[in-house]
Amino acid sequence: MIMRVVNERSLAVPLAPVLQNLDSDPCDVTSLTSLPSLQAPADFKALVRRFYALQAERVEAYKLFEEGHDAYLRTGPHYDFDHYRQLVHEITQAFSGISQEVLQIKEQLHQDCDRPDLSEHIDKLQAKEKEKLELTAKLQLAKQNVQDHPEDEDCGQSVQELKQKIIKNKESLSEILQDFKYDCEEPE
Repeated sequence: MIMRVVNERSLAVPLAPVLQNLDSDPCDVTSLTSLPSLQAPADFKALVRRFYALQAERVEAYKLFEEGHDAYLRTGPHYDFDHYRQLVHEITQAFSGISQEVLQIKEQLHQDCDRPDLSEHIDKLQAKEKEKLELTAKLQLAKQNVQDHPEDEDCGQSVQELKQKIIKNKESLSEILQDFKYDCEEPE
């Protein structure tokens, strides 16, 4: 079973304003209005760190998906489809959860941090990630076809073509992430 660990962010209250308020009249509740809000806009750096952590989770999920598919292929010619279907279900849930959280970060970057440039990068990234997942599924089917029909050269050619498409997709993803990183480092 694949488990996705989500790091919960906690909002820390800076102690300096709290300590200053303790020195004032303890009955004066107006001094409490200067306490930092726990509903403050999302911390930009924390959002960016979480975004990168989610990308690392995606990479790990792909590794597990590939390992699971390789194990599935080893069960041929009478494939253990039940276990593979369970793997696909768990991987799909993991990718869905990652995508949902990335989209939340995208919205926070756009709305709370006023960084539409970064949310645009995330839009592009999400589209490429979707394409990568589709290509990966096609590649897995093509690999099974090669195993089931070793005499069919078209099957082998299909695998090579899909591998090339995945390489190009990964290059595009790297470029988008590089642009994201560059734009994160630019002053607003």
